[in-house]
Amino acid sequence: RYYMSSALPEYRDSDFYWKEFQAKTNNELADILGNFVNRSLAFAVRTFGGKVPPCGSLTPLDISIVEIIQKTPGTASHHFEAYRFRDGLLEIMNLARAANKYFNDSKPWKTSKSDLSQCGTTINISIQLARTLAVLMSPIVPFSCERIWRMLNLQGEAAKQQWDTAGDRVITEGHSL
Repeated sequence: RYYMSSALPEYRDSDFYWKEFQAKTNNELADILGNFVNRSLAFAVRTFGGKVPPCGSLTPLDISIVEIIQKTPGTASHHFEAYRFRDGLLEIMNLARAANKYFNDSKPWKTSKSDLSQCGTTINISIQLARTLAVLMSPIVPFSCERIWRMLNLQGEAAKQQWDTAGDRVITEGHSL
């Protein structure tokens, strides 16, 4: 589903190539989405004992990513409702790219030593991002998103969550991953 949504044209015929399929799977799904979720959850387990840390005061970088989180469900759904699946997927993958950039720019491996509160805010937002991505990607990679959902230790299923609330930060402080 991911490859079909991301690579094939929506209004004409196309060719399928296994090498392209493999490259999209490895270079986009694994390297962008999978890497972000893995880094965020592994860091939460290592640094905060597998619990969601409190979200302290937000820096301009935090505010910027929160705005993107809140905007993406609406923008992506607009594309999906117009049958522009590639554009909708691009919006969601741009959120995943922004999530990776946010994690890198926030440098939680440094703030864990110098400002644990700021580190906690970064990881809290990153966990909220992982939830958002699980909901938004569930129509495209349902099994992987349900796996992310289980890693987040959330009730229900990612695919059954309300799309318009996907950008809400609903995972509470202290929640066990």
